[in-house]
Amino acid sequence: MKADKRQNKPGKIFVICGPSGSGKTTLLTSLIQDKKIGKLLAKSRSLTTRPKRSGEKQGRDYFFVTAPEFRRLLKAKKILEWTRYLGYYYGTPREPLESQIKGGRNLGLCLDLKGARILKKIYPKNTVTVFVLPPSLNVLKARIENRCSKTNKKEVARRIRLARRELLAASGFDYCILNQNLQIALKELKDIFLQEIGA
Repeated sequence: MKADKRQNKPGKIFVICGPSGSGKTTLLTSLIQDKKIGKLLAKSRSLTTRPKRSGEKQGRDYFFVTAPEFRRLLKAKKILEWTRYLGYYYGTPREPLESQIKGGRNLGLCLDLKGARILKKIYPKNTVTVFVLPPSLNVLKARIENRCSKTNKKEVARRIRLARRELLAASGFDYCILNQNLQIALKELKDIFLQEIGA
């Protein structure tokens, strides 16, 4: 009986946002890997034009497409939101997301500010936005520099400038989580998820 009830209820879209180095991807991955939550939440697969990395699989990690195919889908309004990063396109395909939430499946996505705002505007009742805050700008700077040790200083500086702008937008989100301790932040994210789906 419970399963039928859940099937009739549309799923929720959990959008995790935050500056580079805030830990948003780690938090979403850990949430989906949780035994209890993993049965209730799936990762939304994005489209990308970047080359497949070692160990990545088509349809599991991303939907890998060519740049002309991406632009064709964009023109046909089959992409909900998109961005261009380091010369490659990334986007959320409309059909898989809509069919899953209509079927009662909850989805998790890591998006930039623009993407989070677009999904909130298109699906206001279904979308829950969570902003991940770093402990401080100095900690964030250190994380970015450690993560991007092979990246040139210009790119690191650009990410830090972008992070400053993103932090100013945190108040416009449904929830904010301080990621000072990963386990505490993950517990907060779990609580938000369970509360929002009414589990």
